[in-house]
Amino acid sequence: MSEQPRSRRQTRAAILGQLLQSGGMFRPPLAKAVRLSEASLSRILFDLKAEGLIEEVRRPAPYFGGPTALVSLDDSVALGAIELTVQRLSVGVGSMSGELHYTERLGLPKAPTVESVGRVFREALALLRDWTRRRHVELAQIGICVPGLGRLSISGNAIIRCDIERLRALLGEMFANVPVAFANSVVGHAMFHRCRTEDYPFSGAHLFVFVGQGVGGTWMDEAIEADGLQPVELGHMVFGEGGPRCRCGHHGCVEAYTSLPALAGLLGIAEPELLQLGSDWVDAIPRSSRMRQELRQRLFRLGLAIGNTLNVRSCPAVAISGWPSLLPERERKPLADGIDSCLLGGLKSAELSLAFVPPSAGQDPNAALAFAASCLACRGGMPAEATEAA
Repeated sequence: MSEQPRSRRQTRAAILGQLLQSGGMFRPPLAKAVRLSEASLSRILFDLKAEGLIEEVRRPAPYFGGPTALVSLDDSVALGAIELTVQRLSVGVGSMSGELHYTERLGLPKAPTVESVGRVFREALALLRDWTRRRHVELAQIGICVPGLGRLSISGNAIIRCDIERLRALLGEMFANVPVAFANSVVGHAMFHRCRTEDYPFSGAHLFVFVGQGVGGTWMDEAIEADGLQPVELGHMVFGEGGPRCRCGHHGCVEAYTSLPALAGLLGIAEPELLQLGSDWVDAIPRSSRMRQELRQRLFRLGLAIGNTLNVRSCPAVAISGWPSLLPERERKPLADGIDSCLLGGLKSAELSLAFVPPSAGQDPNAALAFAASCLACRGGMPAEATEAA
């Protein structure tokens, strides 16, 4: 079956997506990756360069007589990043390569309401607007990551009390001509790892699982399509009555056992202290035999949740980001055992690849910045309202 023709937007999106994921490519491999002739690629690169979206810099040839002009995204493109967590709201301005030029972090009330979260958003957006105006910076895209955001939570979020439509109106007042996109936080973290983690383990279809303040997943494909990713709320699978209370309001969710707050509670420290320790907590905090046994049980439950998710929709690979990736391989085994025990046919039969990537919690608004870059790439760098035929 012949390949369906692509529109100009789709072709530009394929090029920008490759550059975003790779950090830069020479023309011949880039043309092969996006299935274009070098002549066709050159015409599109000419337009992208004229629009200030890409640049070409001289690099040593990869082989004798090879190309010396490396195509990469232009770091002069400015993106806005807004990331909401349980404790704070972070805003920033950064580049397509992920470098942050400006960051502000504002604390949330201990008992946030729609009104109080709205006030913090207004304050944060005012800071962002004032910073860009003083420096004459024009944002090409704003990416916003919100925990618990999904199809059913646009106006009522069970995780963070915020009204997305009210926030859209507020953004329309302050950034009238800037494209804005919202996503569940797990989508932002998936894009962050896909584009920023060196040697990210998978390039094809896989399930990305994020274990941070919440536990969630999203289905990933070969192409970077951040604006089309659907989150999977696997953290809110309930494992029986009488379990610990989850922030969603239910009891016994896998998140209530395996999130960062749950881990901090088990270790007997505050979550901010755990975040401050970063990857050092594994060696810095002694774990009794009772703690290790409890950790094994919790990792097994996380594996059950992942395995049940894969039973619903099969997938050849799983990438897991979060505190489990910091544990020695032998201590992560219960997670794989949990997947194996409920995955139809088991791990071996499913030929499932399992990989761990570093945690990204506490690095806000980097996930939102990666999401903004992905959104810009997905629309081919074209105006959000532009339409065209294939």
